[in-house]
Amino acid sequence: MEIRHLRLIKAIVEEGTITKAIDKLHLTQSALSHQLKEAESQLGTSIFSRTNKKMVLTKAGEKLYNLANDILKKLSEAELEIKQMVFGEFGEIRISTECYSSYHWLPSVLKQFQILYPNVNLKIVTEATHYPLQKLLDNVLDIAIVSDQIKNEKIKYLELFQDEMVMVVSENHSWVNKKFVVAKDFENEHLLIHSLPLETVTIHQLVLEPAKIKPLKITALPLTEASIEMVKADMGIMSMAKWALQPYLKSTKIKPIKIGRNGLKRNHFIAILNNKTYPEYFHQFITFLQTEINQQWNL
Repeated sequence: MEIRHLRLIKAIVEEGTITKAIDKLHLTQSALSHQLKEAESQLGTSIFSRTNKKMVLTKAGEKLYNLANDILKKLSEAELEIKQMVFGEFGEIRISTECYSSYHWLPSVLKQFQILYPNVNLKIVTEATHYPLQKLLDNVLDIAIVSDQIKNEKIKYLELFQDEMVMVVSENHSWVNKKFVVAKDFENEHLLIHSLPLETVTIHQLVLEPAKIKPLKITALPLTEASIEMVKADMGIMSMAKWALQPYLKSTKIKPIKIGRNGLKRNHFIAILNNKTYPEYFHQFITFLQTEINQQWNL
């Protein structure tokens, strides 16, 4: 009895028909019939009885089918362990962040991790950006990077980094000489945001909404470069993480302004499911993420 015979028996039982088993095993009908006859000949008994065109296991067949399940499972596990020994662990991590600016540094970190774990697929789920915690609970994500925490016993938060948000204005803007701005300063301004809903925008959540202040106009503009050009032309203002703004400050046409006397700080967290068992590479990824962001980016 060979492994191919066990796979054949398992496929016939689980697919339900010879035709489907043929498709699964990529065999011709004559090849399948030959292998089945070969197996029955070696055993000296029938494995299936043909009743009304259905393949029904005999008592010997039932015993052989149970044996096939055990052996093929152990074989698959052994193959995986050997591959992990030779090539490293296999798996997938689905990740998203509630802040679009985080996608500036995230791909670079993922690329470096994949050098160490080439067989772990790191998938950025951008469609989960607006509601990453809900997507985490729905098992659409494995990791959500967030600054807003919700109290839920199913979610565990791990510290990632802290950054500061600033307002970006043109060199001709009335704020240009201010040391800092407060909520009331926004009343007559055109605020550029990356996307709706407004409830997910940090400056709205932490500054404007608590003070019940509404800017004169709000425009959602998903392209950071386009928003920067609007600011340069004195056609609006925007909030941005201080570290993410640095590459654009080579231009003297824009200036960062502090938000509030002490600055507007955000804490970012890695959110994962609290009671879920994760593979070792998953914990290695979290450690790698924390280390790289804090050391290389010095956020």
